[in-house]
Amino acid sequence: MNLQIRPLSYSLGSEIIGVDLSSSLDDASFNQIYAAFLEHYLLLFRGQRLTREQHIAFSRRFGEVYINDEAYGAVQAKRITGEHPEIILRKPVPGKPYKPNWHSDLSSMLKPAQASLLRAVEVPEVGGDTMFANMYLAYDTLSEGMKKLIDGLYGVHIGGDRSRIDNSTPERAAETRRLNTVAHPIVRVHPETGRKALCISEKVKFLAGMTREESAPLIKFLIEHATRPQLVYRHQWTNDDLLVWDNRCTLHNALDDYDHTKVRHLERTTVRGTPSGHLYTQATQ
Repeated sequence: MNLQIRPLSYSLGSEIIGVDLSSSLDDASFNQIYAAFLEHYLLLFRGQRLTREQHIAFSRRFGEVYINDEAYGAVQAKRITGEHPEIILRKPVPGKPYKPNWHSDLSSMLKPAQASLLRAVEVPEVGGDTMFANMYLAYDTLSEGMKKLIDGLYGVHIGGDRSRIDNSTPERAAETRRLNTVAHPIVRVHPETGRKALCISEKVKFLAGMTREESAPLIKFLIEHATRPQLVYRHQWTNDDLLVWDNRCTLHNALDDYDHTKVRHLERTTVRGTPSGHLYTQATQ
């Protein structure tokens, strides 16, 4: 297969041209795609009119796909398709305002996401963009003094919103909250490339061993540094786009910049990653 790779921005991302993901890919073609995934961190495939089964099948080429009732809990039932629990719907939930934030998927789990594959089913003519930040560059462009300061620090990621916490009983609430409070190293070594990437997001509530007040200025600085315009790619969606990104070296942020009388319907699969940090309790400080 004659694949073409076209860069999307200086900081990250490439478009893969000349592939139809609705048909089966031979191993050589997929190996080309996976090499581009590791090199460019975000891949765009345009014009991919995939069924949900085809979306899931392509996702499985990257690794084990999360079953979303495991990742998100029964509270998110409205976002999960009954016949395809591997797919989570990314569209507004009535009565639940959306707050844009910079994050990587499932970072408050012991095995945070490796890859995410997001497909545009129907999007507004304008707006509803998604932004991506290169966390390799975010680390590389820090001063040597800052690199030394953050080396060995752990950020505590808390998935404490309604999508993750089972409040059916006080015991279940405590247990699911515990399982969604994970400390990951601020400087994370990518398990495949061996490169260092900054691991920080708005899911990080404080730094292990510090108070929230002590942690806040450093967290704020690192997020603002990582999401400077020169480190970011902004994707303007069109119907049948498929984006694949590496959560281990990127952040993303879905923008709420569109007319909500219009439909914004995207569907995502998420590929399980490898262990990164540890469950966090006060006793582990």
